[in-house]
Amino acid sequence: MEKESPNCARCPFNPPDRLCRNKDGKAPPFCPTVNKMDAIAEAVAEYEKPDILEFAKQASIQEGEGFCDRHLGYDHLRPSKPRIVEIIEFAHKMNYRRLGLVFCEGLRREANAVEKILRSGDFDVISVVCKLGRVPKEKVGVSDDQKVNIGSFEPMCNPISQARVLNKEKTDFNILLGLCVGHDSLFLKYADAPCTVLAVKDRLLGHNPLAAIYNIDSYYRALKKGS
Repeated sequence: MEKESPNCARCPFNPPDRLCRNKDGKAPPFCPTVNKMDAIAEAVAEYEKPDILEFAKQASIQEGEGFCDRHLGYDHLRPSKPRIVEIIEFAHKMNYRRLGLVFCEGLRREANAVEKILRSGDFDVISVVCKLGRVPKEKVGVSDDQKVNIGSFEPMCNPISQARVLNKEKTDFNILLGLCVGHDSLFLKYADAPCTVLAVKDRLLGHNPLAAIYNIDSYYRALKKGS
């Protein structure tokens, strides 16, 4: 009989009681720790590759260093660093020198500040805006009534070109800042270097998309419709 597809978001057990955290833990029927051992074994084998091993090791070290008071036990943990600091520290851990910064035109001021912060950390920063190339939206089949600024020339967001430029510049590590949904996917698909996300775009919520989730039982209850 075919097992249920993984759905960890619906796990009914508290984290300390879950099989993925405790060898004597509990598991629902859809638990991938039980049902997807082949995929897990393949993944663990990947960590034996020296470059992947080092990347994963430093990422885990960075995770731990994101908390203070660890010596007092789990219940006393406190976060200690914003994400921009963690990105800088991780890049140093990996000995990355050449960083790519891809950003949305709507976050140009933030990008300017981030670029300065990164340069102050002794990185060589290559930054590329989303509209580079001035390619018309008609190129990808967008009609005039589908544009943001109807009745005017409008360049498309161009994440594949952003990726190609950074690939040619041979960046060590790429940072995404506010790319649109879908455009970020294309950039990640075409980028050669490892990537991380500093911030995602949410025009309505000031680039804090979790605000809608935090208010799911009040102002954003309509999102639960049909669930």
